[in-house]
Amino acid sequence: MGTKTLNQDTIEIIKSTVPVLAEHGEAITTRFYQMLFSNHPELLHIFNHANQKKGKQPQALANSIYAAAQYIDNLEAILPVVKQIAHKHRSLNIKPEHYPIVGEHLLLAIKDVLGEAATDDIIHAWGEAYGVIADVFISVEKEMYDEAEQAKGGWKEFRHFIVSKKEKESEVITSFYLTPQDGKEIASFLPGQYISIKAVIEGEEYTHIRQYSLSDHPNQPYYRISVKREDGSQNQPAGIVSQFLHDTVREGDILEVTAPAGDFVLQTEPELPIVLISGGVGQTPLLSMLKTLAQKEPNRVVTYIHAAINGSLQAFDQEVREAVEGNDNYNYYLCLESPTDEDKQANKHQQEGYIDQEWLSTVILDHDAEFYVCGPTPFMQASYQALVNLGVAKEQIHYEFFGPKGVIEN
Repeated sequence: MGTKTLNQDTIEIIKSTVPVLAEHGEAITTRFYQMLFSNHPELLHIFNHANQKKGKQPQALANSIYAAAQYIDNLEAILPVVKQIAHKHRSLNIKPEHYPIVGEHLLLAIKDVLGEAATDDIIHAWGEAYGVIADVFISVEKEMYDEAEQAKGGWKEFRHFIVSKKEKESEVITSFYLTPQDGKEIASFLPGQYISIKAVIEGEEYTHIRQYSLSDHPNQPYYRISVKREDGSQNQPAGIVSQFLHDTVREGDILEVTAPAGDFVLQTEPELPIVLISGGVGQTPLLSMLKTLAQKEPNRVVTYIHAAINGSLQAFDQEVREAVEGNDNYNYYLCLESPTDEDKQANKHQQEGYIDQEWLSTVILDHDAEFYVCGPTPFMQASYQALVNLGVAKEQIHYEFFGPKGVIEN
């Protein structure tokens, strides 16, 4: 943890102003990003531009800053949240020198949005508080940087990987097998973790960094990521990096990669049954978990539930079946939202439509289990609520948002 401390007056100002700032949170952080990128366009090499446009990044930043401010006199309480964000920062190569720049522009944005309500005392208190919060992040991230570099097969910052194989898994998902260009060993990872890919795209002014879950089990001579092509829609901008990977990257090309990171990982203690629930490409971290469990813990009771629109858009059906095959402790249930005639003939799915509470109650017989959920945000919210309604303890439901942290409970 950081070493700076705050006096009681400052703590009281921060706590009294959290509700006011939270009310204007997104306006403040939206303004913050406008000023930050205007004054420091080089930071656009790091930040996800699509998340700025969708408002996800400002919302996530606002939530994390106000959570930290709320617990300014007991930052230990939010250490799990700090660590989750720090994993992302380490994977993106965020450095200590970025923090003062962010702090300066955050204070400017608070002043800009609140106007006269942002008195000198308030700005001074928030400046001090930000220094304390930044200190905590910097110290946690330093440990993570050291750990990543010193791990067996680990490295610092970005490392060059060759795309040794590119394999189409469905109409929308393609896997990329990445092997290190230097031929040396690579760091292992925990099932559920991700790597960052730096994309240098012709015609784009800035580089783009994206995080992708590792979709195979650890301790192999390659990393595998499985990427959904995002073509965009009325509400969703097209995925610049996913299109680049699908359309432009070929076998033999070189990509820059950071070491595995992330805290949405398989917990093997206590020895409870495990239920994995995925929607669409959200299956990638859960597939890594399933394959690892099948390899190392065949006696564990494991249920894998996957939802896809139809069979042509679904990836890895065969891999999942191979992982559970021949093991009475392992069950696989497939839900297809709109099965095709071909799907109906093949009759591989157990549920048509959506994964709902009523159907879940028929396939999840033991509620004292560890649950892992990943997929689109509405899918995760519905699954989470259904599990809670069925009596599952909230602390036994683990989930991962792709992109900035969202809200799981509506």
